[in-house]
Amino acid sequence: MNESEQDLPGEKNPQVVFSWKAPLRPYMQKSPKIIRFYLALALLISLIIFFFGDRIILIPVWALFFIFYVFTVTPPPDIEHKITPFGIETAQTTLRWDVLDHFYFNHRFGYDVLVLVTHGPYPYYAYLVLPNDEIKKKVTMILSEHIIYQEDPHKNFTDKAVEWLVKLVPDESRNHTPLKDDQLTSSQKP
Repeated sequence: MNESEQDLPGEKNPQVVFSWKAPLRPYMQKSPKIIRFYLALALLISLIIFFFGDRIILIPVWALFFIFYVFTVTPPPDIEHKITPFGIETAQTTLRWDVLDHFYFNHRFGYDVLVLVTHGPYPYYAYLVLPNDEIKKKVTMILSEHIIYQEDPHKNFTDKAVEWLVKLVPDESRNHTPLKDDQLTSSQKP
């Protein structure tokens, strides 16, 4: 991404302090082995449910298989994230500074993911992909002027469950890099 494409405050909107484009979610192209793993797992669970339980539960099992299949095969679209003096705009959602509590970073599929957390009692989590370290440093500097940066965040039940599930899914290689536009095949380009 060019410098001219990512950091142009004032050209389109004078209130934009910093903006960048990134995928909607972290994505790594996976081999057909992962699809076969999901299929085998769905079949095994379906057989257990079919012989020992309610057969109506087969519908959510196959619905989950379909969701995993879609997220595995379909690359996410690129969206624009904007930091303004009033808050952060992402995916047609504005998170105001007075609502945000703290932020921290995760690492998924070769991408750094910015996690924004709102005040309780029911915190809202927003996940923004950061495509490179240069953008991560700039975003960290801007956000730390307004909200708290946590190096060691308190992980909620959902975060712990996702980490546990990621360990169960077979990984082709631990040393991979995120896909670039020129690496996508013509059928995968948005």
